[in-house]
Amino acid sequence: MTDTTPAARLRAEASVENVGAFPQGFRWGLATAAYQIEGAAHEGGRGPSIWDTFSHTPGLSHHGDTGDIACDHYHRWEADLDLLASLGVTDYRLSVSWSRLQPGGRGDLNPAAVAFYRELLAGLSARGIRPLVTLYHWDLPQPLEEEGGWPVRDTAYRFAEFATKTVEALGDLASDWVTLNEPWCSSFLGYGRGAHAPGRQDYRAAIHAAHHLNLAHGLAVAGIRAARPGASVGITNIVTDIVPATDAPDDAAAALRLDASSNRIFLDPVYLGEYSAAVWDTLGERGLAEVVLDGDLAIIAAPTDFAGVNHYQRVIASHDESQPFDVLEVPAEPATTSFGWSVIPASLTSVLTRVSREFTPLPIYVTENGASYNDYVDPNGDVVDTERVDYLRGYLSAAGDAIEAGVDLRGYYAWSFLDNFEWAEGYSKRFGLVWVDYRTQERIPKLSAHWYRRLIEDHRAAVAHFAA
Repeated sequence: MTDTTPAARLRAEASVENVGAFPQGFRWGLATAAYQIEGAAHEGGRGPSIWDTFSHTPGLSHHGDTGDIACDHYHRWEADLDLLASLGVTDYRLSVSWSRLQPGGRGDLNPAAVAFYRELLAGLSARGIRPLVTLYHWDLPQPLEEEGGWPVRDTAYRFAEFATKTVEALGDLASDWVTLNEPWCSSFLGYGRGAHAPGRQDYRAAIHAAHHLNLAHGLAVAGIRAARPGASVGITNIVTDIVPATDAPDDAAAALRLDASSNRIFLDPVYLGEYSAAVWDTLGERGLAEVVLDGDLAIIAAPTDFAGVNHYQRVIASHDESQPFDVLEVPAEPATTSFGWSVIPASLTSVLTRVSREFTPLPIYVTENGASYNDYVDPNGDVVDTERVDYLRGYLSAAGDAIEAGVDLRGYYAWSFLDNFEWAEGYSKRFGLVWVDYRTQERIPKLSAHWYRRLIEDHRAAVAHFAA
């Protein structure tokens, strides 16, 4: 009888041809975020976050989906960690929930939440998996939003207090910390476009929020250093590959403005200690000049230990005065994911080499990279996501190309470990290497999960071969 299991189908299939380019000790990980998987929205003393409020507001999330249950990871974390370990990963990027740990956004931490995260981190250690802990993955406590949210400077100080207290409470179980995940999304999607929580549509407020998120990062770095001097600290920014639609000067200028408002507003101050002329020209009179105070840039530029890069797509920019910042952006072709995002592996090479050459010599981690597809369970009970396997093969080969070009890339965290609540898209988009049946909470490793485990094994063998 022929073995047709997903693992068997991969036995004769190459993983990544340049896997030998990845250095010894490379961190092979998967990633998640608290609100997207935990559920237990009203348990353990957790308070509401802006995402609870947003998703429960009619018309804002797909089909009214919420994170109330999500993947029920809060109750199923032990089995989930066993599954994670079975995939052979060395590392796991997770986030802690601010609204679970500090429901009001200030004051003492919630003991039940501290106990939960200590158990979770200890469980990772027991399975030989190294955690990379993100302190803010978009779940601002609702009381702080009611006080003004990220457009208000005080929120940066509240976050620094939370970060310091959390690292004090958990820092003996985790050495690696990310302050913020994708502050572009928190500011421009949340306060500008209104597509994410809290759903405001005010680009001046979004620009204020962007600066205060940068400030929050710098203040948090100082707090973490004081709480745990040996901790490794960085920030994760989404870095988009932006190209002009044509060679026309107007389109070239539009691409520079989009780069300034998407990438440089966050990369410049953290790694170069200033907002570049492009950022001031694009955003200064639109609100940035109103919130930058003396001393802020020195705080934001506090030395970090690594750079986190999230990358998903290339976009095409053209001049359009009807759009924010006079830029129309559309996904590059081929836009073949279920989100309509481009699949161009060379874009990952491009952003990694750019960050390394233009912004920082620090070690870089790809802290998110992945794609959503229309996955399904076939009659054999398998999820054969060949598109995602091809995607991962292409993008990891591109990461290898970046290493060969001199980028100090130390790890890759595929997004995501589990199918999960995909923010405003609810449960309609599946990014996971593991299928989740949201009704029964059954988990099924997809073909891509088996492929990823095979890749990690191939890398281990390649490293052993070169060391012999």
